[in-house]
Amino acid sequence: MAASETARELALVAARAAADKKAEELLLLDVSDRLIITDCFVIASASNERQVGAIVEAVEEKMRAAGTKPVRREGTREGRWVLLDFVDVIVHVQHSEERAFYELERLWKDCPVIEFDHEGAGTEESAERHSEEGSQA
Repeated sequence: MAASETARELALVAARAAADKKAEELLLLDVSDRLIITDCFVIASASNERQVGAIVEAVEEKMRAAGTKPVRREGTREGRWVLLDFVDVIVHVQHSEERAFYELERLWKDCPVIEFDHEGAGTEESAERHSEEGSQA
């Protein structure tokens, strides 16, 4: 079962917000087949704690504008790995060192990637295209 369109759209909102704050190595994953608690992961990294905080603030602001707020926030005090739980979408913003150490993308490597234009904007069309490609496989 693929992630819902709503979850994909929210993941793209979060990714755009992170990209606007110069997040590095943005990755959007459809984890709906592996987890029952959420549909999508957005994983982003930053080179310092201040940037992690800026990315987190931007994501929360854009997600709030899209009509949702996190039900849980973890790690904001330390600023090394912040988890924002928006129920259908979980956003991980990690310091680059934590990202390299924990390698979340390796743990979830079997999950489909949701297409995102890293130049600043993801598109609904690319998410739909990915969905269609996944259904054809």
